[in-house]
Amino acid sequence: MPSLPLLFPGQAAQAVGMAADLAARGGPGAAFLAEVDSVLGCDLTRLMWEGPLEALTETRNAQPAIFAHSVAVLLELRALGVEPSMVAGHSLGEYAAAVAAGALDAADGLRLVRRRGELMFAAGRERPGTMAAVLGLDAARVAEVCAEVARSAGVVVVANHNAVDQTVISGEIAAVEAAGPALKAAGAKRVVPLPVSGAFHSPLLREAGERFAGELARVSFAEPRVPLYANVSARPVRDAATLQRGLAAQLTAPVLWHPSVAGMVEAAGGAGAVFLEAGPGQILTNLAKRAHPGARFLTAGTAAELDKILDSLAGA
Repeated sequence: MPSLPLLFPGQAAQAVGMAADLAARGGPGAAFLAEVDSVLGCDLTRLMWEGPLEALTETRNAQPAIFAHSVAVLLELRALGVEPSMVAGHSLGEYAAAVAAGALDAADGLRLVRRRGELMFAAGRERPGTMAAVLGLDAARVAEVCAEVARSAGVVVVANHNAVDQTVISGEIAAVEAAGPALKAAGAKRVVPLPVSGAFHSPLLREAGERFAGELARVSFAEPRVPLYANVSARPVRDAATLQRGLAAQLTAPVLWHPSVAGMVEAAGGAGAVFLEAGPGQILTNLAKRAHPGARFLTAGTAAELDKILDSLAGA
């Protein structure tokens, strides 16, 4: 079985019932899920499988839930003989990518993303903010408009470069709201408010980022065994110190997702390359298919998808 590029999803991929079929499947993924609650000291898996959705969607719960699901899938893929050739993860997905690259212990990663989610959740209460998706306008123009709006309305910045025509902005509530009409006037097709609890990947999370840097410093990171495309640079990371610094900066820096995947597609050979989205949902797959029609993107997040993955790869 050849090594393949793996992509790991971020927040918004959570859903009630997530990973329940993997737990019932048995195997290494189920074994990891069985340890999640004892590692965290809380009943996270019950929330994943039974809800309610409102509680699962809270940042402090969604982040470890998505990480746990993604790592369970990673372990199942390895049991099938699938190993990563390169990896990337969208925002919190970068922690599962670090596990896949052999740079981070899975239990340490689980504790880190739980703490990350707690700090980001608290930051949203201490300094209220919000986010919005901007459709149909390139990221450079979005950044220009945000800078213009910020001069009078407050903090609003580009948070995610998701696709050529999809950018997410983040900042103070009034500033994000003021940016909407300005972005439409500049040519955006739509500006869609997002149901989030804070202004993630913006200066409003500076204090949370500083606190989290201390948490990261207490964890041992290893050299990634395969290239890990970092959110903060869109470039492959091959050393532990750079990875650790990037994870600390990530809370306030924009997620350079589209250029990261573009670099991975080029490194994988372009047309004909096969990628797997390892974790819940298919958000990353949908983004990538539109941007890179010559490559093939497959989802591997459920027991049924894992059962079909070898046949899917054989036909790739």
